[in-house]
Amino acid sequence: MSDKKIIVQFTLLTFCIAYLVSGSLIVLGQFGYSVHNWVHSVKEFGMNIPFAVYILSPAIASYIVLKKNNKILNFKEWLKTVFYIKNNIFIYLFVAAGLALYFLIHIAVSGRTEMMLPFYTLFLSLPGNLIIGGLEEAGWMLLLQPELDKKYGYVLSSVLVGIIWMFWHIPLFFLPGTNHGEGLINFWMFAVQLMSFRFFNGAIYKISGKGCVFMCVLFHTMFNAASPIFGTNTMTWPGTIAANTVLVLVSIVTVVIYGQKNVE
Repeated sequence: MSDKKIIVQFTLLTFCIAYLVSGSLIVLGQFGYSVHNWVHSVKEFGMNIPFAVYILSPAIASYIVLKKNNKILNFKEWLKTVFYIKNNIFIYLFVAAGLALYFLIHIAVSGRTEMMLPFYTLFLSLPGNLIIGGLEEAGWMLLLQPELDKKYGYVLSSVLVGIIWMFWHIPLFFLPGTNHGEGLINFWMFAVQLMSFRFFNGAIYKISGKGCVFMCVLFHTMFNAASPIFGTNTMTWPGTIAANTVLVLVSIVTVVIYGQKNVE
């Protein structure tokens, strides 16, 4: 099975799962269905399970396609690949620095100095944000972006996956109860963020090798957990442009420096 066919299979299966489930939930929203950001009951937990399937669609498709094409033996091997945590401390510092840089610039340019939630909520929300967000990268970065990188290079693969990621996110803006559930009002600001994150994840992939998937999962999880605390869920154009432009530039410079170092 060629890499091209695997990419096509993964992308089609991801969108089939995502759009089928989210489309059903959008319809059910007319009858009272809603996503719950903070779960307080068994009922609310149950209502979030279909939403989790939508968010996990890249991870689900990744496992199915890789298993079908004999790229992995079983689910245990898939999990070990996704959660391979043995990385140089520099990679962890790079992820932490990227998060800090993004939020500091966004806060400084937007003029917000207060935290919207207590800082300890970051740690409380990590498990939920691993499922609802972080594990997306078990699809995008375990399969799609690295394969496109081999064929098209760092910049173009980041742009292509960024565009695919935008389309995958569109149902999120029509699901009641999500942070984006008011329709496509802030879609383009969000799209800028999505594109810059593909560049940053692509840079993580370039410098971390085998452990790239977990590092991308970690970045995505931490970002989603920290966003409500620092108020970046309510985005402004100046903060969005400034923070994401810097993140893209840092990503490209990192890849260039790393590439030159390897050549030498």
